[in-house]
Amino acid sequence: MQYLEHTGKLDLACGDNKREGFFGIDKFQTASTDAVVDLLKFPWPIADNSVDEVICCMFFEHIPKELRPKFMEELYRVMKVGATAQIITPLGERLFQDYTHAWPPVVPSSYVYFNKKWREENKLTHGAYDLKCDFLCTFGYALDPEVASWKADQQQFALKFHQNAATDLYVTCKKLGAE
Repeated sequence: MQYLEHTGKLDLACGDNKREGFFGIDKFQTASTDAVVDLLKFPWPIADNSVDEVICCMFFEHIPKELRPKFMEELYRVMKVGATAQIITPLGERLFQDYTHAWPPVVPSSYVYFNKKWREENKLTHGAYDLKCDFLCTFGYALDPEVASWKADQQQFALKFHQNAATDLYVTCKKLGAE
């Protein structure tokens, strides 16, 4: 397989909004796309352990449920140990507004399945859960503008109990261990 020449920083499914300093990959050619690659076809033409940083904005929620683990396995394969991938997806009502979003919706707890220790503790190491990837995921949120003006304790209450308190989920997945 011939691998892409990239800078070590990838913007996956960049569309026409590639981040500065990143190598843009998308299924469609745009002014921002450096390489046309279908990210739902595996393996990607990217060398093992070659990527320092990934951004993937508003794409993961479009991936069919049966391909989400394969996408995360491929992400794990290409990232260096300690590298991070920031995955941004919509939250609240925005999860459902776009008819191209795949079911089930992506929520914060969706990411626990990509942590080896959690899978082992929950005896999910067989069948569809037999994954190699091991990510430590941390979460942040883009708050609704009204909620953003509230005190921190009120924001936390709103995030826990109100569906539209946050508009976007920011997940940082750090690659742990080695394959």
